[in-house]
Amino acid sequence: MTDEWDEDFEEHIEALEKFFDEHTMSVHLVERNPPRAKRGGPGNWELVSLSDRILTYEELDILAEAIIETARYDQDSFIEIDEVGAAVVQLRNFRIAIARRPFADKMEISAIKPITKLDIKDYHLSTKLMKRLETRAEGILISGSPGSGKSTFAAALAEFYSKKGNVVKTLEQPRDLQVSEDIVQYAPLDGSMEKAADVLLLVRPDFVFVDELRKDRDFAIYSDLRSAGTGMVGVVHAGSAIDAIQRLIHGGRVELGQVPSTVDTVLQIEAGRVAKVISLTLKVKLPTGMSSSQRDLARPVVEIRDFEQGYLEHEIFMFGGEKVVVPVRGGSDASRGTAQFRSTRGTPGESVPVSISYSKKKVKVYAGRKYSKARLELFADDQYLFTTVIGRNGESSIRIKTRQGSMLVDAMEEGAVITAKVAQ
Repeated sequence: MTDEWDEDFEEHIEALEKFFDEHTMSVHLVERNPPRAKRGGPGNWELVSLSDRILTYEELDILAEAIIETARYDQDSFIEIDEVGAAVVQLRNFRIAIARRPFADKMEISAIKPITKLDIKDYHLSTKLMKRLETRAEGILISGSPGSGKSTFAAALAEFYSKKGNVVKTLEQPRDLQVSEDIVQYAPLDGSMEKAADVLLLVRPDFVFVDELRKDRDFAIYSDLRSAGTGMVGVVHAGSAIDAIQRLIHGGRVELGQVPSTVDTVLQIEAGRVAKVISLTLKVKLPTGMSSSQRDLARPVVEIRDFEQGYLEHEIFMFGGEKVVVPVRGGSDASRGTAQFRSTRGTPGESVPVSISYSKKKVKVYAGRKYSKARLELFADDQYLFTTVIGRNGESSIRIKTRQGSMLVDAMEEGAVITAKVAQ
């Protein structure tokens, strides 16, 4: 490789770099089309034309050659995939995908450059969630739609764990996470993710980030490493947190009893922020909705709760030989799975919208500040339980060891429909 050749290639690379500014997420160069770019931020971008000039196959072919040859010799670059009709290259801080015939019907070069690098503090996570990430969460899924900011958050979380004194590795194809120098990024070994995972076990990491989970083998590697005691964080394309769990259990990828030990926390990313967090636990109980007279139908049930509020939203259990994910009914808001109640404050006998959550020590009946100081009667399947007073903060906190607390928790776990109304 001559110096003159170096300069020729560098000119083409510089021409590609000129398409980018501080707001450009990616550039898309397609044969017989004008150059276009995505500009904006995660969840808030637009596709814009960079010029009216129509690109030709010949100029894209020259640019592709310059990209691949530069990656072969540049110390900070490497070729991830090189197949007939397709190549994926990490060229310095650009991730570039090249497609050509016969893989694609026309020549295309897509270059992606990270424009956002955040610290975990930039997400303004609650103290409760930060404590869980630091002490309890060891099987995490980061879910979201394409372009929502999943990888940006994953990189921030990886650096957070690393700064806490943990050995952090990534397993990616292609290596896409923008992380600090102390985090080593692994790719498939000899084309095999399984071989790479075997090597990772010998390195003894505290946390492994897998970006992205798509195929059965990816979920199998995630599950195996987690079963070996490694903290795992996986990035998965999913429209919602519950969809991420559906992908985890699809096709028997993870047995029901192993679900909460494989994944205990799911963080849904939307428009670059943590929009939803759910937690998973395993209990042996009667699934919600079954009558208490059917106690012989008690079985292992995975409870999926809104992490911040404690609402029970979904349950996973075996039914007819299949794993089923069931939204927990609750008034008219079945999609949230919360215990819902209706009413108007101050009108005796009318129902009041309330949510119930509980921890090891307390049961909380939440009605909102609109109902502060109201006396509410609680019922289970129309059977009166007790009367409670809503405090100034909009909730009533009841010790779980009291008779009232035990009655309410028992009724909820037996699947009773809880209702409430303003006391007479």
